[in-house]
Amino acid sequence: MILVDRKILAGGAVMLIVGLGIFVYLDSLTPAGRANMTNEEKFDLMVAEQENRDFKMLAGILIGIGFLLVLISFGARRKRKSGPKKEEKKPAE
Repeated sequence: MILVDRKILAGGAVMLIVGLGIFVYLDSLTPAGRANMTNEEKFDLMVAEQENRDFKMLAGILIGIGFLLVLISFGARRKRKSGPKKEEKKPAE
C-alpha cells in the first residue's frame, strides 16, 4: 500500500486541472491581426499578445506547482499518533 497524503494530492490535482483549463482557455483567445492595421492597432495587438503570453506563463506556473504537489504527496508521511510519551528520568543527585 502506498502512503499518500490525500490533502496534498487533492490540492495538487485541483491546481493542475485549473491551470490546464486556464491554459486551454487562453490558447483559444490568442489575438490575431489583420491586414492594413494602423500603428495604434498594431500596438494594441502587441500589448494583447504580451498579456496573453504572460497569463499563459502564470497558468504554466500553476500547472507546475500542482504537479510538484502531486509528486510530493506520494512521499509525504503522516504524523503518527503516538501513545504515551517517553520521558527520560534524571538520576537523583
